[in-house]
Amino acid sequence: MNHLFTYLQTITDLSEESRKIFSATLTFLEIKKGGYLLQADEVCPAIFFIVTGYYRSFYLNDGEEKNTNFYFENSFATNVKSLTQNTKSDYFIQAEEQSSVIRLDKTKLLEAYKQSHEIERLGRKLLELILMNQEEHANLFKLFTPQQRYVYLQRTQPELFNRVSLTQIASYIGISRETLSRIRGRK
Repeated sequence: MNHLFTYLQTITDLSEESRKIFSATLTFLEIKKGGYLLQADEVCPAIFFIVTGYYRSFYLNDGEEKNTNFYFENSFATNVKSLTQNTKSDYFIQAEEQSSVIRLDKTKLLEAYKQSHEIERLGRKLLELILMNQEEHANLFKLFTPQQRYVYLQRTQPELFNRVSLTQIASYIGISRETLSRIRGRK
């Protein structure tokens, strides 16, 4: 849990009392490769802080998996719409490696907000951070060609290319594996 609190210090300060209250919302989980934090058609119950391993989010389109994001150590994974609106998720969040996460339970977190304005502020800042990351990904498709997306990811997320297969990366940037091979060949 110390790993999470060290990270949270970069977002906002929490008093010792708020840390104790916030700690009650947390559960440490070990997830095997292939396990899920969230499945499609479930309501998202939590925000997850990735301690070790990585996850991918994806949806199924006519039986084909389409990647929407990757989550690595020191990042948060959730489905904001499902979490905040209590609607069923459209996508899955699956472990791609043996991993560990800290689960921030939504129901307990909402109770903690009532007990501490510091925790309420932290929750708002976490959602802002998650939404900012989602907007950045959406902008990839609004502003860049596939080749520019690939170059951008190489520059901003080099860990993708060390841990994620090229097939998964191609799906993530919205192109076929063959198109990705052609783009890589031009470099």
